[in-house]
Amino acid sequence: MIWARRLKLLMKFGVAALALGALATSGKAQNAYQVKFTLPFETHWGGATLPAGDYTFTLPSNSAPYRFYIQGQRTSAIIQANTAEERVVSKHPQLNIVDITDVHTVQTFEAPELGLTFSYGTPSQKHMGLKVAHQKMAPQTAPASQVSENRTSIAVHTAGR
Repeated sequence: MIWARRLKLLMKFGVAALALGALATSGKAQNAYQVKFTLPFETHWGGATLPAGDYTFTLPSNSAPYRFYIQGQRTSAIIQANTAEERVVSKHPQLNIVDITDVHTVQTFEAPELGLTFSYGTPSQKHMGLKVAHQKMAPQTAPASQVSENRTSIAVHTAGR
């Protein structure tokens, strides 16, 4: 009789421990943010160079430091945002890419769902401008900012939510 009570009590504690363990594991496995996007051209992002293709990236935590884990068919990278500001211009998530002398670089990532815009380092125009002067001459009628820098936005789609 005493063994039966102890066995029941042990079973209840065992089931409760398993349930708590399962909840703790599932809570850690879920990412704060996960999206998919396609790069139409080779792009520099942080210290990584990503070839054109389809990508998924995850943000495990919505607190600093903001590290994005990027997974593509041919490459993987971990990118850390330089800054995160509580301002979002776009109503939809998007990567804002700047093209300075044919080098496509992610400048910002806007995440309206998080209410944040993440910024990344880009090559300076002054430094890249010297490279342009040696390679090709720009028409004198075009302003310097139009010659050396173009901006592109790439739509980002929320994954699995």
